[in-house]
Amino acid sequence: MTNSFPLGKLPPEILAALLSRSPVRDPRVIVGPRPGEDAAVLDIGSQYLIAKTDPITFVSDEIGWYVVHVNANDIAAMGGTPAWFLATLLLPKDLTTPELVDTIFEQIGSACTSLDISLVGGHSEITYGLNRPIVVGVMLGLVEKDGLITTAGAQVGDTLIVTKGVPVEATAIIARERGEALQDKFPAEFLTHCAGYLHTPGISVLGDAAIATSAGRVHAMHDPTEGGLATGLWELADASGHRLVVDPSAAILDDGRKLCEAAGLDPLGAIASGALLIAAHPDDAKEIMAALQAKGISAYAIGHIEAGSSSVVNVREGNQLLPRPPRDEIARLFE
Repeated sequence: MTNSFPLGKLPPEILAALLSRSPVRDPRVIVGPRPGEDAAVLDIGSQYLIAKTDPITFVSDEIGWYVVHVNANDIAAMGGTPAWFLATLLLPKDLTTPELVDTIFEQIGSACTSLDISLVGGHSEITYGLNRPIVVGVMLGLVEKDGLITTAGAQVGDTLIVTKGVPVEATAIIARERGEALQDKFPAEFLTHCAGYLHTPGISVLGDAAIATSAGRVHAMHDPTEGGLATGLWELADASGHRLVVDPSAAILDDGRKLCEAAGLDPLGAIASGALLIAAHPDDAKEIMAALQAKGISAYAIGHIEAGSSSVVNVREGNQLLPRPPRDEIARLFE
């Protein structure tokens, strides 16, 4: 018997060890490959270029829409503006039809148009060993040099804010991918409403990031995706080197809680695109939250940052360490 990793991200300690084998030698690399950072940052002269790649593997419905938004989110989380997108489409042998390809391209085009992003290239192929489409995105964006925000920038004393609540993306996935199996537990109207989380409140955080950075001093932002808010908090702690003291339950959405409970999932460990984790100066936190709420974006203060080694403690559980998910909870749906 051989040991194998669970579905989802590589364990952070394994990833860190692998990345250490390839140290960055180019001084133009401002932010290189580091666990917890949302994207790479390159010095191209008067501005920084932000580069991000992310696949969509857990869903098939509206996969083209997802891939644009999740990649754009990571550009926005670093204070940048997404501008150029490339997509690699891996399509299953014997299951790929002209209608499927046309739908995915239409979704990518629509999402790019909605965010004023240009589709500039990519690759497509039909291959074996797949039972559903997989799309890998690459997003490029720009940020002014004095506007760059990194996960590592979180400071002692900062207030931790979560926008929209969690898990927005997992709520949509469960309703879309397992809706039929849950029809005996929930009304059809509820499942339709939850499936709509993809668009309302939506998985994009571009507006969240722009409002927050305009309203106050934001020291760090992070896009909690695979592994949910729990993993996002740990990644923020690891990147910044600080102790996070939180009550993450304050940001769990009631709809998401209900669906996760029915599916046997922990909502704190379920994929959470749509939320933005913000570390803000404590004197500006209320103003930032008010600005978000004025634009119809919910915002929750879930804790603060203290001096201490990298850790996340849950005040609701007697300051015990918040469990770090070994994989995203949503993976259970696909086993």
